This record gives sequence, C-alpha cells and structure tokens, in this order.
Amino acid sequence: MKLLVNLLLSSTLLFSVGAQADDWLRSVPDFELTDHLGKTHSLEDYKQYDYVAFYVQGVGCPIARIALPNYREVRDEFSDENIAFVMFNANIQDDVNRISREADEFGIDFPIIKDEGQKLAKSLGVERTAEVFVVDPKTREVLFRGPINDQLGYETQRNEADEWYLKDALNTILAGGQVDMDDIPDSKGCLVAIFDT
Repeated sequence: MKLLVNLLLSSTLLFSVGAQADDWLRSVPDFELTDHLGKTHSLEDYKQYDYVAFYVQGVGCPIARIALPNYREVRDEFSDENIAFVMFNANIQDDVNRISREADEFGIDFPIIKDEGQKLAKSLGVERTAEVFVVDPKTREVLFRGPINDQLGYETQRNEADEWYLKDALNTILAGGQVDMDDIPDSKGCLVAIFDT
C-alpha cells in the first residue's frame, strides 16, 4: 500500500512539473499586427523562415535598451541562417508614435510590432521586456524563451556576458536538438502589465 501511495505521489509530482514546463513554452496564435513603420505582420508571413526570434520591447525600459546591441549581435552572427529577428511591444501605454520615437532615438533597426490587445503577450505568457521567444512559424511551437545572455540584471551589469542563452539555444535548435529550459534563468526586464479583456 505504501508503495502504491509513493508511486501515485511521484506520478502526480512529475505530471505537475511537466504541466509547468508545457505551460512555460506555449504556442503562438496566428496574428495580424502592424509595426512602427506601418507594415502589417502575420505569422503566415514568417513561414518562409525556419525560425523567428521575437524580442519583447518596451518604450523607456533601460534593460530592453541596453540589451539591444546583444540582440543585434545574435542576429548578425546568425545572418547566414534562415531566421527572422523582430520585436514586439505589448505595453498598453506605448502607442505607435512613442515606439517610433524610441526606435529613432536608439537606432532600433528591427521591426517593432505593436501587440494591440496583447494577443501575442497573452498567448506567450509574457511577463517582462528583454525576453526572447524562438518560434517555429510552421508548427507555431515555442522552442525557447529567456534572456539573450547573463550580462544584465536588476541594478547590475557585467562588462562581458559569461552565458549566451539565445545563441546556445539557436545552435541547439539548428542542430536538431531540444533546449533544456531548466538551464535557462528568468529574464530580467521591465514588467509588462497584462490586462484581461
């Protein structure tokens, strides 16, 4: 009897941990949203790519601003791969004009999709800016979520990153492997307030 109880408890715990892991990596719904330059984006548009990296941007967020060169570095390093690099902004207070001014001021050369109604953010479980989601646009599956690297934290900044989570994840995915999300820390960024509608 004791063995049966232990087996039931173990299976319940494993199911719970598995459910949390599944909840952490969700899937992307189809969407049709406009970026700060007026171009419309949909998931269908990205099916020509093997993968899409979505970076959560927020106007005025210092961590999202400081991490921008790191995101560029990853894009440049993987320029020979069939990967799209974009940003999206789900902040209610950030309209397209504010996003455009931020892009101009900080030389942001990525499309910044305005996530009207927070459709992307809600489906992905976004909590903070400066987090990246790597998506297979054909299956809509999220293969990675996390920070670009370990250079930035709350009130901390290293001169050099020791760990490049996004680069390592992309290399793993491109090699046909699966990212171990237990090895990926939470992103450090500004809070994105998600509103129920």
